[in-house]
Amino acid sequence: MARSITEKIAEITPPDPIKICHVCGTHEWTITRSGLRALLPESVSLIAGPGCPVCIVPAREIDEAVWLALNGVTVTTLGDMYRVPGSEASLDDAKSRGGDVRVVYSVRDAVAMARREPEQEFVFFAIGFETTTPMNALEILDCPENMSFLVSHRLIPPAMEFLAEFEDLDIDGFIAPGHVSTIIGAKPYERFPEEYGVPTVVAGFESLDVLMTVYMILKQIDSDSPKLENEYSRAVTYEGNVRAQEAIYRVFDVIDGSWRGIGEIPSSTLSLKEEFSHADARQRYSIDAGPSRDIYPGCSCHLVILGKITPDECPLFMEECTPETPKGACMVSSEGTCKIWTQERL
Repeated sequence: MARSITEKIAEITPPDPIKICHVCGTHEWTITRSGLRALLPESVSLIAGPGCPVCIVPAREIDEAVWLALNGVTVTTLGDMYRVPGSEASLDDAKSRGGDVRVVYSVRDAVAMARREPEQEFVFFAIGFETTTPMNALEILDCPENMSFLVSHRLIPPAMEFLAEFEDLDIDGFIAPGHVSTIIGAKPYERFPEEYGVPTVVAGFESLDVLMTVYMILKQIDSDSPKLENEYSRAVTYEGNVRAQEAIYRVFDVIDGSWRGIGEIPSSTLSLKEEFSHADARQRYSIDAGPSRDIYPGCSCHLVILGKITPDECPLFMEECTPETPKGACMVSSEGTCKIWTQERL
């Protein structure tokens, strides 16, 4: 089957360079671990955009979590966030300095801890795209008094719009993320073929899913008919999970916000509604984390996040910056492009 698809891809690939961008860490894992780039014509590039929810958390927000942990608050976090460097320190560093930092499997685990220890103040570091946001929203609706949330949620379609408008990226096609799309549906991606003329296909996560998606995009380019298609129809609908969307917008407002390595993207970040200010860690505590710094000197993580370079083009990659000594956020998470690329080097 893979051979058949790659033969069809070769038949319709134009000689001019084609740049197809995905915005999903799991897609990058599939592409890299399955060697899919080697199966494609040389003129077709698959680039990784800001699809790792851990990698795009600004250092300032990690600094806030570190400050809380060092000032008597129990900070609960998903495992991928534990070692991501902030401006000067990670939550791992905060724990080594005496802070109470606990890794949990889900927000529900964090809430359960808070209920068991009512005398202690707990904060959940709520990161992630639309995929994880509904779970956090539901817990916020009924969280205990000693629980609050450091919200660091981002939205994928505004980031894709930022990439589509970026002057020198010249994206020819988008692979839309499968996990996010199970929540928001395919509908939000209609703007990309309609307004930007960029073929867009929602993709699943198997190797054949990705290859078929590349073929579908190239077919649109060949016929000069950009449109939205859904390769992942077995899990993604046009409207998405409406109940999950209702939970998100019951609890959160959409605001402008910063992405690590990118800067501010309009209408791309979530903030707790005033009604839920009691659960907002930023309003509950007088956080004073000081000035922040997103980029470690010499690190090109921001260019990797934008898809402008590949990890091995960063001078620190597998030299000063390794999975054991990460200098950039892309080297920590299992969905980070640099971390994924190290698997081929180890």
